[in-house]
Amino acid sequence: MNEPPTLARHLDGQREDIAKVVIAVAEVAAQLSAAISLGPLRGSMSQAVGRNTDGDRQTRLDVLADEAFAGALQDGPVLWYLSEERETVAMLNWEGSLAVAIDPLDGSSNIDANVSIGTIVSIYDALPDGDESFLRPGREQAAALYVIYGPQTAMMLTTGAGVSMFVLDRARGEFLRAGQLYTIPAEATEFAINASNYRHWAPPIKAYIDDCLAGTDGPAGRNFNMRWIASLVAETHRILSRGGIFLYPADARPGYEEGRLRLVYECAPLAFLVEQAGGAATDGETRMLDMTPRSLHARTPFVFGSRDKVARVAAYHSLPAAEIAPLFGQRGLFKGAAS
Repeated sequence: MNEPPTLARHLDGQREDIAKVVIAVAEVAAQLSAAISLGPLRGSMSQAVGRNTDGDRQTRLDVLADEAFAGALQDGPVLWYLSEERETVAMLNWEGSLAVAIDPLDGSSNIDANVSIGTIVSIYDALPDGDESFLRPGREQAAALYVIYGPQTAMMLTTGAGVSMFVLDRARGEFLRAGQLYTIPAEATEFAINASNYRHWAPPIKAYIDDCLAGTDGPAGRNFNMRWIASLVAETHRILSRGGIFLYPADARPGYEEGRLRLVYECAPLAFLVEQAGGAATDGETRMLDMTPRSLHARTPFVFGSRDKVARVAAYHSLPAAEIAPLFGQRGLFKGAAS
């Protein structure tokens, strides 16, 4: 049996600056994986130490992860570094060619519950100005990846030519490629949304979920299962593996009018990965990779997954108001179509 190639070998022949960043991220991720796997044996890693720049709870491990990634990248080809844990862009190496945006530890509030969490990374070619390097459409990304810390520690990576998966071999301390390019399954009967917020959603989102819940009696003519992990990287990994759709819409609650997920270092890189795996990603209507952030920590609604399901959510936003009323029984545009 041939040994699977290492991450470093996979990156041979690709851009050297991007390869150096990916390998540096992988090295830190392997260290974080070891720390996370020890859980409470390392003390309370989920202990709150304050709030980040946007008011979200910040844990001790959030800060440690941010410092570790910045430290690993500062002597490499990264000119600009933006993190969820920092208010402004940092300059790491004035000779660098890249701009890296990162959510160092997405879902860190789930650590004590032993739920999978992750790291999300977006890589752009650097512009002369730090802010402008990130305030640009996601389609201009040069590469994107996430690392999921779960039963396996895995990295999903794209440099614009599909999505490859790498799994950490703990004995060797290396990421090894697992299989060929990933493709999101087109057929799936799962949707992920926090249904406790139903009363706050806009009518098109309510209508879409109502039709999913109606199962074989509804316009889709099939039954669905609902999933909700409350860990963005874990939700993404499930959809890349099994298909389906994830929805985190805007809603009527104060502070949620423009969604809660960050465009630059959460949604844009995940959208790049999802599209490269054959799926689609929008804010409910507009393609995510065409959106330009208004600020470094801008938030956005996020809908992604199997292409036909994401397109259907967008179509619900264009239906007449009468057709998206609760329990509307026809929605003839969709009758019998896969959802």
